[in-house]
Amino acid sequence: MALDPDTFNLLRDTVTRFVNERLISREDEVSETNTIPADVVEEMQSLGLFGLSIPEEFGGLGLSMEEEARIVFELGRASPAFRSVAGTNIGIGSQSIVIAGTDQQKAKYLPRLASGELIGSFALTEPDTGSDAMSIRATARKMGDHYVLNGTKRYITNAPSAGLFTVMARTAQERKADSISCFLVPADTPGITVGKPDKKMGQRGALTSDVIFEDCKVPTSALLGETEGNGFRTSMKVLDKGRLHIAALCVGIADRLIDEAVKYARERKQFGQPIGQFQLVQAMLADSEAEAYAAKCMVIDASRRRDRGEIPTRQAACAKMFASEMVGRVADRAVQIFGGAGYMSEYPVERFYRDVRLFRIFEGTTQIQQLVIARDLLKAV
Repeated sequence: MALDPDTFNLLRDTVTRFVNERLISREDEVSETNTIPADVVEEMQSLGLFGLSIPEEFGGLGLSMEEEARIVFELGRASPAFRSVAGTNIGIGSQSIVIAGTDQQKAKYLPRLASGELIGSFALTEPDTGSDAMSIRATARKMGDHYVLNGTKRYITNAPSAGLFTVMARTAQERKADSISCFLVPADTPGITVGKPDKKMGQRGALTSDVIFEDCKVPTSALLGETEGNGFRTSMKVLDKGRLHIAALCVGIADRLIDEAVKYARERKQFGQPIGQFQLVQAMLADSEAEAYAAKCMVIDASRRRDRGEIPTRQAACAKMFASEMVGRVADRAVQIFGGAGYMSEYPVERFYRDVRLFRIFEGTTQIQQLVIARDLLKAV
């Protein structure tokens, strides 16, 4: 349910000021410490950023998909690590509960996720299973009034700080959607080991790690929904929404990169004039602006389709694929415009160049998006 225009505009303006005045100035600190400062997290909680997509009845803001995308456009102008600390609560850490949870599960977890008191984490990927989600090996064996979980999950976002894991596990051996179920597992459950934070190319401050389940015993009430076999389908629905969220994030980062490149092109002089006066530099700026605008239009269109009740799987895949590839090209051009300075860590374009590479991989690689798009086209003929 959408907010009234005045309320939404106030929220967006507040987030814009927060990004400009509080987040951008702390980017270097996050990069150096690999941690989001506690006071920043508290401010994000007070602004309601952890509950953007959670219904109002459970303490969230209950934004429509288009409203969420427009807020993420603003958040994307700062280091993606800031968005990531709340990102799982907004998306994959809460939406499976919103979509398929029982009334009791929603009442138990959604208010705490919306406030940011509880950090959610989505445990799907495994050491031998990435794009092929149907092949997960983690198991959940039912034994009377409980299940026993075993398996290893890899590259799990926010795992080091998570209070709740949404875990995909196999409840039957056959390779089919109905064989995979979803479980809501508190992080302090015996049998869970969280590995050391991964050392990554970029996105310092956005922590990921392995999560290992060894004879982890959970009650049957931990099963998402009321029946087994809903895990794969639920995760696909969650990823549909998540892809639009990531596409919006890519647009926000592209806008920041373009601003940085324009500013530098105005200030940097070569051959007696600002480099922005040279047509080849202008071409790079123009190409970046046109591509970012196209991606923004795609995100807004697909979001509106979802808000109308459509299932825009193809459009979400198109938006995610184009926006994640687009921001990589924009980052590359920004480094090129900065020249040697763009290769130096004192300038934000160097950090963003590394950060954005991940967007072509998670929430489904570019190649997975191509398959989703093509299969949907062929099915529609």
